[in-house]
Parts: sequence; C-alpha cells; structure tokens
Amino acid sequence: MGITALIPDMTIGQLYVEAESRWDEIWDQNAARLLVLLMFPRKHRKIMELHGDMIEHGQPVMTVFHRPRDEAKLLEEQNFDPRSASYQFIDIASSDLGPWMQQLMSQEKWLRSTIDVVPVPFSMGVPAQRGFEPINMLCFRHPDIESLERYYLPFPPKSIPGKCFVSLPRRQAAELARQQAEVLGVGRLEKKTKIIEQETPVEALPPQVKSQSEATLDAVMDNFSDQMLEEMATEAEEVINVELPFSQPKSAAITEPVSHTLESLDTQKDPISNVQIPEVVEAEPEIEMSDVEIEFRALVTELMEAGVEPSDMMDDSRWEDISERAMAIGFETWPVFLQLTAVQ
Repeated sequence: MGITALIPDMTIGQLYVEAESRWDEIWDQNAARLLVLLMFPRKHRKIMELHGDMIEHGQPVMTVFHRPRDEAKLLEEQNFDPRSASYQFIDIASSDLGPWMQQLMSQEKWLRSTIDVVPVPFSMGVPAQRGFEPINMLCFRHPDIESLERYYLPFPPKSIPGKCFVSLPRRQAAELARQQAEVLGVGRLEKKTKIIEQETPVEALPPQVKSQSEATLDAVMDNFSDQMLEEMATEAEEVINVELPFSQPKSAAITEPVSHTLESLDTQKDPISNVQIPEVVEAEPEIEMSDVEIEFRALVTELMEAGVEPSDMMDDSRWEDISERAMAIGFETWPVFLQLTAVQ
C-alpha cells in the first residue's frame, strides 16, 4: 500500500523540480508518466485524497484538486453543472495507472473517455492567467457524473496551486512496478542501483523501449484495456492494521505486607541477611488519547452502529470539523478509521 502525504502551497510542476531530492531512490526520472483528470461526486473527495493508501504502486503519484470559479460558466455553457463534481488531476507513472484505476472501474463502474483541457479565453480577464497549448488527456469519471468535452483552466494543469496529495510507494513495490513496466514496454529498462536488489534475477523477454515523448495518448489507451487492468492489479490486497499506542497492562506491584516479614526477625539468627525488602515496580505513565481522538472514535463507532457504510461516513456534518481539528494537532485519523471499520 502507499502512504499519502499532504504538501500545502505546492504545484505538481514544483514537485517535479524537487522530486529527486525529496524521494531519492524511489523516484525514477526516466519513467514514462502521464496526466489524467478524475471527476467524481464532491462527497467522495475525502476518500479520493487517500486513495493511494490502499493501492500498490511503484512510483510517487502526485495529485491536485481544482475548483472552477470564473470559468464555471464555461462549463455551464456545455449543459454541465460545475458544482456536481470534484476535479482531481493525477500525475502518475504509466505502469501504475492500471492498479490505480482497477477497483474504480471494475467495481464502481467508472467510465473512461478523453477530455480537452483548454485555457480560459483572455477576454474573460481572469487574474493571474497564463496561456498554454490545449491538452487532450484521459478522463475517468464516476457514473453519476455527466460527460464533459472541455475543461477550462486559467493556467497549465501542472501549475495549479494549492494542496498537493502525494502517494509514496513502498520500496518493495517500486522494484516490482519497474519489472512490470519493462515487460509491458511502457517504462524505462535501466535498473536504478539504489532500489533494493532481488536475490534472484528476473528473466524477461527483450521489451520494446518507449521514451516519455513516445508515450502518446493513443498508445497509452491501447495498453490501458480492461484486460490489462485485471492482469496488473493484485486480486486481493490486505490492509495492514496499524497498532495504536494503547497503554499496556502494568505489572502488579509486590504488595506483600512488610509486617509479616518483620514478625520472623525474632526467630532468625541473622535477621539482617534474611529480611527481603519487597521490590516495588514503578508504574509507567499511561498514554492518554486526546479529546479529538476520543471524539473521532466515538463518531466512527456511532456511525457503524447506525449501519452507515464506511465510504459514506465522510458525508456526516461532523466529519470535516473533527478532521480539521485532528490535522491541527497532528493526529492521523486514517489509520484509526481503517482499524475501526476493518476496510478491506
């Protein structure tokens, strides 16, 4: 599984510049990558922010959300309600796209198409506007979201400022994804020396090398078939339960009365050598849960008892308030959520 990190006040373009220094051996600068747009109901945003936590992938996945403002009316002109969806741009390695989308497409019946991402007309006078060439990219949308032909931005997709969510892979997954990319011919072949070496070399047929510039949209769509989705995704992924810092049972202190020992002094020839002073075990300080953690656990437990599905719990009006307060004190709600709901 991946580990999602929130990086505020960042763009995908800036993360590219800092990628080598940030992620070192798990970042392959020569891997073929592509940018896709995901559209889904706004109530699903919280769980999509952490989607990478439940997906095995080999390279960092960088995502950023965009909310249409002045350009919203350009979507309305296409008979599309701009408030019906959240819009998430995903920068991902080509070899990781299958595992990332497999569950969404096979179980939730997401739909695949292409969309033109175009600049907002300068005549609208949008502040801080930057021109860019129109981009035709893959688009995946939830079945409840209507199709859209054109999406408008005041600046290039990789320059969207805001909160970037970066899903980092396990180091073991990085090597597996690289081998997968070699066999499929969608990534680089040169093995990076800093990745953990396998004891047994993996034999593979000579693959077809494709550079990043050659990874065209048509080639990606040809490779990204439903069959590939099933082959690349792990059939069953086990979520690791994170052990929380509950206090452990304390060893009971020795409470044998000293008076009983002292009564035997008169009958002993060498009372000093026979008296054993009881050893008192000092109790360790208990680790207390914060008020926010107690409140969060109570909320999840209450919703579970009410029969609310885990994926719908984030719709509760209390969820966002507790999550914001938890983030402020550094309490991670996601591991607790997984433990309480036993998400598989």
